[in-house]
Amino acid sequence: MAFLCVSTFPTTSLSPLSPLSSKPPSHRFKVSCNASSDDHPKTSESPNLILPMQNNNVDRRNLLLGLGGLYGTANMTNIGSALAYTVTAPDDISDCVPASSLINNLDDVVRGVACCPPPSPAFPKPYVLPSFRALRVRRPAHKLTPEYIEKYKAAIAAMKALHEDHPHSWKQQGKIHCAYCDGAYHQQLSENQKVEVKVHFSSIFYPFHRWYLYFYERILGKLINDPSFALPYWNWDNPMGMMLPAMFEAPGPDNDLRTNPLFDPYRNVSHAPPAIVDLQFDDKEHGRLCVDQVSINLCSLHTQMVRTRRTDDFFGCDPDPKVSTCGGSIENGAHTAVHRWMGNPRMANHEDLGNFYSAGYDPVFYVHHANVDRMWHIWMGLKGKRKGPSSTDWMNSSYVFYDENEELVRVYNRDCVNMRRMGYMYEASSIPWKESPPIPRVKASKVALKSVRSVKKAEETEFPVKLDKRVNVLVKRPATTRSEDEKENFTEMLVLNGIKFNSEKFFKFDVLVNDVDNGIQTTATSSEFAGTFAQVPHMPGHKMFITSGASYGITEVLEDLEAEEDGHVLVTLVPRAGTEEATVSEIKIELLPID
Repeated sequence: MAFLCVSTFPTTSLSPLSPLSSKPPSHRFKVSCNASSDDHPKTSESPNLILPMQNNNVDRRNLLLGLGGLYGTANMTNIGSALAYTVTAPDDISDCVPASSLINNLDDVVRGVACCPPPSPAFPKPYVLPSFRALRVRRPAHKLTPEYIEKYKAAIAAMKALHEDHPHSWKQQGKIHCAYCDGAYHQQLSENQKVEVKVHFSSIFYPFHRWYLYFYERILGKLINDPSFALPYWNWDNPMGMMLPAMFEAPGPDNDLRTNPLFDPYRNVSHAPPAIVDLQFDDKEHGRLCVDQVSINLCSLHTQMVRTRRTDDFFGCDPDPKVSTCGGSIENGAHTAVHRWMGNPRMANHEDLGNFYSAGYDPVFYVHHANVDRMWHIWMGLKGKRKGPSSTDWMNSSYVFYDENEELVRVYNRDCVNMRRMGYMYEASSIPWKESPPIPRVKASKVALKSVRSVKKAEETEFPVKLDKRVNVLVKRPATTRSEDEKENFTEMLVLNGIKFNSEKFFKFDVLVNDVDNGIQTTATSSEFAGTFAQVPHMPGHKMFITSGASYGITEVLEDLEAEEDGHVLVTLVPRAGTEEATVSEIKIELLPID
């Protein structure tokens, strides 16, 4: 039985751009967030659902926390891939500088920005994947046995006991993320061009982090002499896993949190259990009911995963020296949301998880990224033409790590596309978001036609438009009433070009299609919600503007809204954070081929 998304407002007929009635919804889900639940393990990544429209209960003790924000398919659409290049970490790891990018306040860093690894007497050698007798099985964190939790704690404790200069030490493992994400490494593209090696906001996001977790997991296994050891994953995409796993906040010996090796003092204490994940997180606390928040989360993931069909839109585009950001749907969505949500807002730089330079120092980082890696695996198996990146530049991009034997090795994207070859798999957990599409608030509203006299068409609009307030634009569609065969091969994309914003601030706005009340009450549970554009802060200490772009699939949106015959759609941009000086230079709709 499907878990349908809940709207907290009744479906009603409204005039264009008029506020919704505050009348309560006509019916709600009957879901308890306090009662016990029987959560039996599954044997495959099945679509069996946890929260159907009936009196099933959800045990809050078995829920996981996450951070939210539906960050749509952020993607540079107005700059071609011809500028892409092969990302190559330096052979000489001593060619490394203190990291400073993405850190808002350099005077108040608590982890330090000296992120370079221990020196090596030799350049890295190509890494050869070993043969594995059996696959390591990564299990949902909320289902771990007490024995497994103790084994996990023992591995982390052993890592923390190493001297900080040891390449396997907790500090050195945390530094890896800082070095690759905050400008410690550089790559010489030509005699006159050097770029920072960065692994976020592009298509190399997934493979870099897969390799990072691979060696981290192998090191932990070696420290406890257990080659079968596997990281757990934070199952924040399942209602039974939408709470920070209890083991991370459980007291250690003598009832002292500090003696628990999984504890990190730099977390948002207000998001400790039993708080529920907010996958629409925008640095504000909304105080939603449990059932409403779960519904928003599942609908957000449905959009980021199921309705994101193109390779570039899921993975992000290939790295480009002239483009600042070009991330995929999950990276800019659930991934970034969890980082922002877990970080401590009382710290100047939102340490630990709230800032890339310090994220690797929190044990939660690795179980969070295990689930992000799992999203890659699941997306490739969803219905439709799902393909991973295949360019030569992408395949040959490479990074340098110390392996479990303390040897410096170079690894390539091409060798990590098959996780079974890397010796691991994921224990199945039900995937309710697959059957949790958003639902329309108002069908066949004809709101675009009704708004002709009050809203300008895109061709009549003076661009760039400012995002200091809501923006409404009527956008012409390239085709109407397309056949199912046409939809199988081409998807209709809402494209925003020239998104210019101050990168020193956290920046976020929502994108709505044919919304009848100007974005006042619409959430990710509504089909009208096409997605979000969001960016963590860059370049501390001075104002710097970055220009980016984004695209959002709207084929299913228009089907839901019964608007396939409409010649125009009403596009609404709703500012959420850091938009005071931001502008957008173009808004259009294109038909783009599905890979």
